[in-house]
Amino acid sequence: MTGVDRPFQAYLDKMDTIAVLLPYSLNAGEAENFTLKLNETRTRLDIVESRSLDTVRKYICKAPERISLENSYLVEDSKGNLTDLQIGAVIRTKEFDELYYYSGSDLGVLYSIDQTQFKIWAPTASEIRIRLEDPLGNFLGMHSCKREDQGTWSCRIAGNLEGIHYLYEVCINKTWQTAVDPYAAAVSLNGEYGVIINLERTRSVGQVSEDFPPASDTVIYEAHIRDFSIHPDSGMVQKGKYTGFIETGTRTSQGGSTGLDYLAELGITHVELQPVNDFAGIDELNPLEQYNWGYNPVHFNAPEGSYSTSPWNPYSRIIELKSLISGLQKQGIGVILDVVYNHVYEKESSPFEKIVPGYYFRYDEFGAPSNGTGVGNDFASERAMARKYILDSTAYWLNEYKINGLRFDLMGILDVKTMSEVRKIADGIRKNIIILGEGWDLNTPLAQNEKAVIKNADQLPGIAFFNDWFRDTIKGSTFNLFDRGFILGNTHKLEAVKQLIAGSIPMNEAPGLFSSPLQSINYIESHDNHTLWDKLSLCSPEDSDEIRMARHRLGTSMVLLSQGIPFLHSGQEFFRTKYNVENSYKSPDEINRLDWDRKETYADHVSYMKGLLQIRQTHKAFRMGDSGLIKKHLKFPSAPSNTVVFFLEEVGDYGPWRNIAVIFHNGLNAKEVSFQLGGDGEWLLLCDGTKAGVNPIQKADTLSYKVEPLSTYVWVQ
Repeated sequence: MTGVDRPFQAYLDKMDTIAVLLPYSLNAGEAENFTLKLNETRTRLDIVESRSLDTVRKYICKAPERISLENSYLVEDSKGNLTDLQIGAVIRTKEFDELYYYSGSDLGVLYSIDQTQFKIWAPTASEIRIRLEDPLGNFLGMHSCKREDQGTWSCRIAGNLEGIHYLYEVCINKTWQTAVDPYAAAVSLNGEYGVIINLERTRSVGQVSEDFPPASDTVIYEAHIRDFSIHPDSGMVQKGKYTGFIETGTRTSQGGSTGLDYLAELGITHVELQPVNDFAGIDELNPLEQYNWGYNPVHFNAPEGSYSTSPWNPYSRIIELKSLISGLQKQGIGVILDVVYNHVYEKESSPFEKIVPGYYFRYDEFGAPSNGTGVGNDFASERAMARKYILDSTAYWLNEYKINGLRFDLMGILDVKTMSEVRKIADGIRKNIIILGEGWDLNTPLAQNEKAVIKNADQLPGIAFFNDWFRDTIKGSTFNLFDRGFILGNTHKLEAVKQLIAGSIPMNEAPGLFSSPLQSINYIESHDNHTLWDKLSLCSPEDSDEIRMARHRLGTSMVLLSQGIPFLHSGQEFFRTKYNVENSYKSPDEINRLDWDRKETYADHVSYMKGLLQIRQTHKAFRMGDSGLIKKHLKFPSAPSNTVVFFLEEVGDYGPWRNIAVIFHNGLNAKEVSFQLGGDGEWLLLCDGTKAGVNPIQKADTLSYKVEPLSTYVWVQ
C-alpha cells in the first residue's frame, strides 16, 4: 500500500476516535463495522455516528482504548477493504499536547568536535532520516533517527561535522517530506539547508548588555538595515549591510554626520531593527534586485543573509549581526529586534507544516486555516509545542545575541499565556529587557480573553503596546487619509488628548487603556502606512511647507513630552517621505531609503528634536513610570481654545526643575495665553516650537504671553 493507493480514508481525530471517509464508489459508502488492525491484533471499532457528505459517507468510530502514535495501524471495513490509519485532527487536541509535550532544552543541533547530536520533535512521524551534504552539494550520507520520549527523535553522528549542510526527511502518513530544522541557528544561501556550526566561534564578538535604561527612560528609534545606509549620500561603504550600520566617521557630502555617529548624537536610547531573521522575498546572491521589509519569516533563529557581506558563509551573517548589536551597545544604544512569530511566509512549505502537519497553525470551525494575519496562516501559539518554540526562540536571541528587547509583530495573534511567559523568561535573563508589540484585535479563532490585545493589557503587566489611540487622536486616522487629528486642527477630542499625555491611564474617572503608562508606546509614525509628512501632504494639500513642518513638529513634540514610551520612525526627525506610497514593503530603495540629504536640508528640525530629547531625559517628571505619581503631579488647568496645557507640579525631587508647564497649540493664529501657577521664582523657556534644549531661550516672571501658531512651549521653574 502506498501513500496514494487507499480505497478509503481513515483519520485519527482523537486519541480514541477515528473518522472514516468511505466513498460512495466503494459499496455505496455503506459499512456495517470497522476493525483496527495492529500486526495480528484486531480491535472492533464502535460506530457512534455517520452522516452523508458530497462524495463520501463519514463514520465516527470509537476505539476501546487510546491509540498509540508509535504504532502503524490499518483500518478494515466490513467487506475486507484495508487502509492505513492517518494522523488527523488529533494533533490539535488538548490530550495530544499533554501526552507529547517535550520540555527539554536540546532540540536542534548540539555540536562538538567529536560528534553532533540532532533532535527534532515529530510525534506523528513513522520514520525520520538526516541527509548530509557538503557546502558544494555533494551527498555525504543518510542517517536514521531513533524515536525517543514525548514525540522526539534523535541521532548522534560521530566525527567533526562543522560546516556540513543537513536536512530532515520525515515520513508521515506514508508520505515523505524534506524540511530544514526549525531550530537551525545557521542556514545556507537562501535558507535551503541547515548548517552545522560551532557557535563558540561567533562569541568572540564583544557584547555589552547591562546598564541599559529601564522602560520609563526608553526612547525607541525604528530602523531597517538596508534603508539605513543604502542612500548614495549616506557616507557608508557597506551599503545595505549589517556592517554598514555601525561604520563610524561617516558623513554626507555636506559634512554632516550619518549612521552610528548620528544616532549617538541624537539622544535616543534604543534602536528597533526591523526583522533580521532569515526571510523570503530576496535572492541573497542578488539582494539589490528585490526589496522587502522582512515580514516573510522562514527561519526564525538564523540571521538574514542579504544583509551579510558573505551570505554564503553561515558564520559571516552571525558575526556581522552580533557586531552590529555590540557596536550600538558600545555607544549606549540598546537593540530591540522586531520578531514575527504570528505567521510564516508560506504554510505549505514551512518546516513546521512538513514536520508536524496541521499542528503549528490555527484552523477555523470548518477545518480551514485561519487568516487573522492576512497572509494565509496564523501561528497557533496556544499549543504547547508551538508556544515552546516561541519561548525557546526568544530566549535564544536574548542569550546568544544579547539583545535588549523584542518587538512582537501582530502580537494580538498570539495568546496571553505565551506573552506572559516571554516576559518571565526575559526577566530571568537580564534586567531592563523591554517587550512590546502590536496588540491589534484580529480575526483569529482564539477566545477573546486569551488574545494578547490592548483590551487584555491588564493581564500582561510589563508588556507595552503600540497605542493606536494616541496615533489616531494626534494625527488623524491611519485608515482614513482625510481624517484630521489634533495637529491638523481638530479640537473635538481635547479630553482624549489630555488622557494620552497622561500615558493613557485612567484619569478623572475616565477609563484608560492601561494601568501603567509604561504599557503605552506613543507614536504617530512607523514603517507601516503613510509617513507623517505624507499624511499631512495628502490630507491638507493647501498647507504651505512651513505650516506642514509646524504641524509635524507639534506632533513629534507630543510624542516626546507625554508620559509613556516614545517611539520614532527613522527619519521622522527630518520629515521622512515615501513619496505618498502607503505600503512600501516591497517598493524599491528609492522609496524606502533613509534620505540623508533631508537631514541636512532640515538640520534645524533635527536640532529641535535633539533638544526635546534633552528636555525629556533631563527630568524624570516627563517619564514617570508610576500611575500614582502621574495623578499626583500632572494637572490640566483650563485653557483657551486650540490649546492643551499641562503642569507638572512640585516635581523637584525628580530633576532640576520644581515646576514645569507645557503648552500645545494647534491653531493657525497667534494667541494670548495666561495662567497662574503657585510658587515664587523665575520661569525659564526651554522650547518655543522651533527651538528646544536645556539652555533657556528667555526668562519671565509670569506666564502670560503670546503663543505662535502650531507650536509647543515648555516653561520650567
